[in-house]
Amino acid sequence: MQCPKCRGSMRTYDRNGIHIEQCDNCRGIFLDYGELETLTRLESQWAQQQYAPPPAHGAPAWGAPHHGHHGHHRERSWVGMLFSS
Repeated sequence: MQCPKCRGSMRTYDRNGIHIEQCDNCRGIFLDYGELETLTRLESQWAQQQYAPPPAHGAPAWGAPHHGHHGHHRERSWVGMLFSS
């Protein structure tokens, strides 16, 4: 398959049942009908799980931030993680 933008070759990735076409040349991403809505729904579900309330007993939860860390940490979305392989 050819990229509709630059005519480069396209590669298909299957991520969580969603087929994503990406151009090897311009890195453009193309989705079939309904796949953007599916990604949006999955992103919402993932975000709700990530921002669950802390434990009631006051002990730090697994994955709690380390107070001695001096670097800048940027939160990543589920969609960002989808393409970070």
